[in-house]
Amino acid sequence: MTGVEIVSFGHYAPERVVPNSEIEARLGLEAGWIKRRTGIEERRYAAEGEALSDIAVKAGDMALARAGLSRDDVGLLLLATSTPDHLLPPSAPLVAHRLGLASAGGIDMAGACAGFIYALTLADSFVRTQQMPVLVIAANILSRRINEADRASSVLFADAAGTVLLAPSARADAGVIGAHLAAQGQQYDLITIPGGGSRKPFSKITDPKDVLMVMNDGRAVYAGAVAMMTDCAEKALAKAGLSTGQVNHLIPHQANDRMMGTLAHQLDIAPEKLRSTIEAFGNSSAATIPFTLSATAENRPYTRGDTVLMTAAGAGLTGGAAVFRW
Repeated sequence: MTGVEIVSFGHYAPERVVPNSEIEARLGLEAGWIKRRTGIEERRYAAEGEALSDIAVKAGDMALARAGLSRDDVGLLLLATSTPDHLLPPSAPLVAHRLGLASAGGIDMAGACAGFIYALTLADSFVRTQQMPVLVIAANILSRRINEADRASSVLFADAAGTVLLAPSARADAGVIGAHLAAQGQQYDLITIPGGGSRKPFSKITDPKDVLMVMNDGRAVYAGAVAMMTDCAEKALAKAGLSTGQVNHLIPHQANDRMMGTLAHQLDIAPEKLRSTIEAFGNSSAATIPFTLSATAENRPYTRGDTVLMTAAGAGLTGGAAVFRW
């Protein structure tokens, strides 16, 4: 049997730093309100003219350059995003072209905050069956979708990209050793962008705010996401035949600090095993897990044989968890 290794990773966050004070002033919030509620100090916003494909290419190029792998060998690019350059065509073919992946297929995956988990599980299967490397990029420019009057979402969301490069391994026990994916469509309307789809096409939009994000019930989102992330994590670990005590690194979706703390507590995973970047980079949806995986690696390197638990949930509700053996 063939295993799967993460042979490289990369990340990118735009240069513009947006501190809490800027958002608190706009929303009329007292100083420190955002940090107390979310754990976020600041976040990054893309520059004017900087598109989703631009930040995805920067993260992808970082991973490819580190790997020393021939770009012609990469068989597939999966781009997890909710903010593509255009609704049509997909952005992945453009990103693949700009990265020089001449032999790779490319497709966008719109899985909201759980998009990276879905892409990772598919990529792992492709590597095992096709014996070709796969580049997984998760990226979002959520600053272009923020409704500045919607406090629940505007204090959280940010722009970033994260990447992992998967390749075949002679170690059969490496790669995704347990995964569980979930969807709860009964909570479909908790986080929405009302306009722009077939339900309310652009031609019928009269209010520009209909193409901006709205969180309709923040408490329900919090409760539903924690429950889904916990359940998916437990089921993925069970499929891997592992206990939570055997987890070396917990990388959850960086939704907010309290949510991650609650998740770690419910899973009985020690706080020191939790990896987080939310304080300085905020919530970039699907990008947060690979961004955190890469951005924290210099100070906290991974060791062969380490067990990494990743779990996420978001709009839809859709979610999942993957247990990856390094």
